[in-house]
Amino acid sequence: MTRGAGDPLPGPFPLPARSEPVLREDAGRRLPGRSCYLFDVDDELGAGLDLRMRLVARPLVTARVREISAGEFDLIPLLTALRGGLGLLVIDGIVALDVEVGDRTASELVGAGDLLAPWTKEDDVVLLASETHSRALVTTRIAVLDAEFAERTRPWPQILHALLRRSVRRSMRLDVQRAATCHPRADVRIALLLWHLAERWGIVELDGILVPLPLTHRLIGQLVGAERPSVSHALGRLTSAGLVTRKPSGMVLHGTPEHHTACLIERSDNDSARA
Repeated sequence: MTRGAGDPLPGPFPLPARSEPVLREDAGRRLPGRSCYLFDVDDELGAGLDLRMRLVARPLVTARVREISAGEFDLIPLLTALRGGLGLLVIDGIVALDVEVGDRTASELVGAGDLLAPWTKEDDVVLLASETHSRALVTTRIAVLDAEFAERTRPWPQILHALLRRSVRRSMRLDVQRAATCHPRADVRIALLLWHLAERWGIVELDGILVPLPLTHRLIGQLVGAERPSVSHALGRLTSAGLVTRKPSGMVLHGTPEHHTACLIERSDNDSARA
């Protein structure tokens, strides 16, 4: 992927310190064959079990882990390796999923705790052709929850329930992103998107909330449905208004979502009145 002239330089971008659920990067002792105990890296996965059952289940709640370097990668072999399993669990890192229909591309960011599963079957009837591409924005680890994993964890339905809740939560986040990016003005769409991302990945600092993600202008455009030049102009307006500033580690939001919305809508009303 090439970087446009208006895109920021990527990185360095440390992994966000806060995400949901709480995942511990420094935990998770590896097993032979690049596997790990999932309870050690994902606190929420076994939250529905009492301490005794967690101790019983821990040796069996293991999964093979694939480490993916930053950049484009092929998701299909990982999905094929599921062999009818539950899905791919992101342990840590951030992945952009790009869906291309015609000459347009829409993106979604997934991170720690998200579950990815095959979205179509071979015998599904597909009328609207699309292509899906995946990019790791930082080094990412993904656990393969294959059919063997599903069989080993069958005595503890609480684990499956936790994974189902994550699928619902991911769908709800995507719905919020869709609603936030329906506004006709690009600067409003971008401001709302940044607050949406800050809800999950934001880090509170003295001068605002840092969104520590490697967001290029092209990626922002794919997240909000805007061309890259429009994104550059919109970010310029947000910067001039003192609402957003850029640091080497990401973008900083100043104020509150309500403050941003009020400022942007008031400016829009004033522009309309002058017109």
